Amino acid sequence: MPHDSEPPEEPTHQAGRHFERDLRPMTRITLRPIATPMPVGFFSVAIASFIVGSMQLGLLGEDAHLAVALTVFPAFVLQLIVGILAFGARDVLAATLMACFSGTWLASSLVLAFDPPSGVRVLGVLNLVFAAFALMMASVAHRKRSMWLVLCVAVPRFAVAALANLTGVAWLGHISGALGMLLALAALYAAFALMLEDMRGEEVLPVGRRGPAHDAVQGNLAVQLRDLERQAGVRRTL
Repeated sequence: MPHDSEPPEEPTHQAGRHFERDLRPMTRITLRPIATPMPVGFFSVAIASFIVGSMQLGLLGEDAHLAVALTVFPAFVLQLIVGILAFGARDVLAATLMACFSGTWLASSLVLAFDPPSGVRVLGVLNLVFAAFALMMASVAHRKRSMWLVLCVAVPRFAVAALANLTGVAWLGHISGALGMLLALAALYAAFALMLEDMRGEEVLPVGRRGPAHDAVQGNLAVQLRDLERQAGVRRTL
């Protein structure tokens, strides 16, 4: 609806230049509140990490690869949905993390299911690249301590998994499995803490937000709308 104010002036031309009318009084930006999807994302990380870790530790038997692949595959779907919702919630950090986790679980499940030639070595390269990605994400996620904790455990887990895939050394696979269990615990805590916070409208278990991340939860509406006109989806270009 147009703002009740003086009608905007018509565009004018001066010395060959075109001056557009000021449309800000007529502009409305609509935001759609959603429930946080992050508990689903972190629960998916926890479940998939625990299952893969159990396989690496030899707890599921040597013929469990296909069953593990089929069980891990839903993590790809769930985290892809979480990533899409997180983009809509204007949280590029969470969206990027969940989308990349989703792709990693998809690749891992396909390699485990079909066992293609050199698949384990290729998966090792993927794990190595993901470890580097998680390290970069951790360097900018320190203001979200729960996410930072998950990333700090994910870096060594995927790095050791890469070495195990590339070298074939059995004890490296066992270490990767143990780190996978630790990653599952970290993600499980993050999921539960964020879920309780969203349900009760206040921090119940320590989440560890600082700086802008803390202001986004504790600040008023003016803080939420700060620089909105410059954000993706509002500005003309990404």
